[in-house]
Amino acid sequence: MAEPFIRLRNVEKQYLTKDSVVLATEDVSFDINESEFLAIVGPSGCGKTTILKMIAGLIPYTKGEITIAGKLVDRPQTNVGIIFQDSVLLDWRDVLDNVLLQVDIRRLSRQKYEPRALDLLCDVGLDGFEHKKPYELSGGMKQRVSICRGLIHDPPLLLMDEPFGSLDAITREQISMDIQHLWMEKRKTALLITHSIPEAVLLADRVVVMTPRPGRVAEIMDIDLPRPRRLDRLPDKFNDYTGHIRSIFQASGVLHLD
Repeated sequence: MAEPFIRLRNVEKQYLTKDSVVLATEDVSFDINESEFLAIVGPSGCGKTTILKMIAGLIPYTKGEITIAGKLVDRPQTNVGIIFQDSVLLDWRDVLDNVLLQVDIRRLSRQKYEPRALDLLCDVGLDGFEHKKPYELSGGMKQRVSICRGLIHDPPLLLMDEPFGSLDAITREQISMDIQHLWMEKRKTALLITHSIPEAVLLADRVVVMTPRPGRVAEIMDIDLPRPRRLDRLPDKFNDYTGHIRSIFQASGVLHLD
């Protein structure tokens, strides 16, 4: 059996404040297989984003070990795509130039990557908007540009930190379908951080359920639902999965359903 693409073993993260130590995550262990879509769901403050940043090498872990493709993560990873909650577009660049930002920073060939940028924009319904500036776009359009920017250099790993968090309900449903479409087309290894139980179950092959801080792994669930998944055509098992995750949060005191 092939080794997991990403492996976390007994990972702990402590933050030092002025007068105390905050334990964000404790003894976190799980694997992500190549081409797998994994979601981490948990309450605010449980260390979800901290885990993503440690995998990306953006912050160091205090204890434990993280490896990607067998190599220890001990510095920022360059061969990843990251999509944040806010699109963080550059106002003075048009849509196409925002997508190509990583290409310019990495000093890659614009001639080579511009056709890919245009294809990605077409995939998310933004063909014809290539030369619009960010102020001319809706919030959902800006986030689609951010998705394209994260994928432009064809990274093997896509990290998404609550990419739907700032969007209205209808737009977030559409963009979740866009992400599923892009993932099914390219089969990148994908990690989604979310506090939405339905989004985690809708998109992921497996869901890591976290406890309140300090964040630990409460359970890892396999999601056995056929793809492509649509919110208007979900089987009863979808509700079984979401209900089970809610029961975990209820048992830990995160949810009070009575």
